[in-house]
Amino acid sequence: MKINKEVNPHFEDFLFDWDSKFYFLVGGYGSSKSYHVGCKLILKLLQEKRTALVVREVYDTIRDSCYSLLEEIIVDLGLEDIVKFRESPMRVRFPNGSKIIFKGMDKPAKLKSINNVSIIWIEEASELKYAGFKELVGRLRHPTLSLHMILSENPVGKSNWTYKHFFKIPKVNDKELYKKRIMRVGNTYYHHSLVDDNMFLPQSYTDELDAIKAYDPDLYRIARLGRFGINGTLVLPQFKVMPHARVMRAVEDIPKRFRRVGMDFGFEDSYNAVLRMAIDDERKYLYIYWEYYKNHMTDDATAVDLEEFAESRELIRSDSAEPKTIKYYNQQGFRMVGAKKFQGSRLQNTKKVKRFKKIICSNRCVHTIEELQELTFALNKDGELIEDEFSLDPHTFSAIWYGLDGYEVADLKGGYEKFGIRSDYV
Repeated sequence: MKINKEVNPHFEDFLFDWDSKFYFLVGGYGSSKSYHVGCKLILKLLQEKRTALVVREVYDTIRDSCYSLLEEIIVDLGLEDIVKFRESPMRVRFPNGSKIIFKGMDKPAKLKSINNVSIIWIEEASELKYAGFKELVGRLRHPTLSLHMILSENPVGKSNWTYKHFFKIPKVNDKELYKKRIMRVGNTYYHHSLVDDNMFLPQSYTDELDAIKAYDPDLYRIARLGRFGINGTLVLPQFKVMPHARVMRAVEDIPKRFRRVGMDFGFEDSYNAVLRMAIDDERKYLYIYWEYYKNHMTDDATAVDLEEFAESRELIRSDSAEPKTIKYYNQQGFRMVGAKKFQGSRLQNTKKVKRFKKIICSNRCVHTIEELQELTFALNKDGELIEDEFSLDPHTFSAIWYGLDGYEVADLKGGYEKFGIRSDYV
């Protein structure tokens, strides 16, 4: 079957490339990435008998997005007489027996009935939970056909799982992708696109995207530049990462009374997070130079991991919400006290940490960096900032709160103790 269709040149290579398992498409608004994913899928299913699965996080959003887009493409290609669409449940059937099925991750039980799926398209991939992505990878299986997963999205914050999985963990430089536009790293094909790559859009649409820069820099980065970054207001804009040796040279000059250890407890979804910190009280710098970060650890196993604290008798300030755990550690020879909690303590602790002029973290504290470097405030339904809720649950931030219990960072109003430390916590 011969099909004539004019496509955007930047997507020609992508349309006919099936040499990778994963295809990750990211770009700005109006770049036509979803349209060309649809074209790629249809062309493949016309050539080979396959079952493809199209997924979004919420099933009810599929009809007006992926389903209608595929229907539009079929009409554009003049194939509406042979490719049949059914709405309840949504299905697309091809003359050679190929089919496309549609599922939402908000109804995961229905994934169990899927068999022999060799291609999966995840639209707006960043909306999925990471657990959902891993579930889909497990559902991608066929005894003879090659397996492929296509993910398409507009860029989001770097804290999102898609950035971590496709850039941070494999150490792929997103800036290199913006420059090269198309890359293949391992078993993943990367594709970056902008509105400039879509020759079918009027100039007025591009002008509208350009105008965003004047009033919404975050949206401009996403919509016009198609780049990952930080979405929202940073909680700790003064957070910096330095080589471990430089941090330790600074810490060596800080008196022991300004050394702190904080611990947050966790097990299943949360983590046991322990941080060693040092406070430069004169300059109001906070140094973070050592971390422990594990979950699925029982108290006895954690006590073994942290045995050096029992030996050194360093004082650990921890979450006072778990007195039994604190008592257990004390029985094992640790010096541990619960940090004071009160109504509004989350907000007060957040404000306290924000008062440091610099927060300098050793590059060895990788989990602290991951949680805090791009931590942003959460927003309420009206888009207003919530001062004690964040874009993720930062266990290392809680460890800082507890470790600094009894210390105050003088703000512009002053009025705190000379050395910032209450005598009952020295």
